[in-house]
Amino acid sequence: MKQRSKQLKKDAVEMDITAFMNLMVILIPFLLITAVFSRLTVLELNLPPANAKANPQEKIKLQLELVVRKDSFDIQDANLGVIKRFKRSAENTNWKAFTDILVEIKRRFPDEKSITLLLDKKIKYKTLISVMDRVRSADIVEFTSVETVELFPNISIGDAPETLPKVASASNNVGAKQ
Repeated sequence: MKQRSKQLKKDAVEMDITAFMNLMVILIPFLLITAVFSRLTVLELNLPPANAKANPQEKIKLQLELVVRKDSFDIQDANLGVIKRFKRSAENTNWKAFTDILVEIKRRFPDEKSITLLLDKKIKYKTLISVMDRVRSADIVEFTSVETVELFPNISIGDAPETLPKVASASNNVGAKQ
């Protein structure tokens, strides 16, 4: 019996982890090289202050708003009302007409850089990003070249009102520059 316990003590060998360490030396750099690093893009939004009040001595200027609903886009001025309403569906949106009216507004008010997007609660995120991209800049074809024009890069986001406002009359159209 004593011999057996001596044999057990003699058989206790240190664990060889060389193969495991070799595996880790190869595996860790491989995993780091093949890892996909996600790139996050952050859009800076300028929100109005909570206690912002209009100064009565200031000249009334364009306060452009875009109300995004499930079935329409309403381009409007906060003071005048709806300028243009575009009918749309999830599959079919007339982006060219949408961009054309924004370019026309920008031509009439070249100093304006802000727009407020008012979103209906059922608007998809993909639609929001598409609208933001098209509101920020537009590609204009002139003869043989394509020029990218900055439209309204300062974007604020809010909730759309529950009721649809009436369309502004022709005398209250964008052409009446203050």
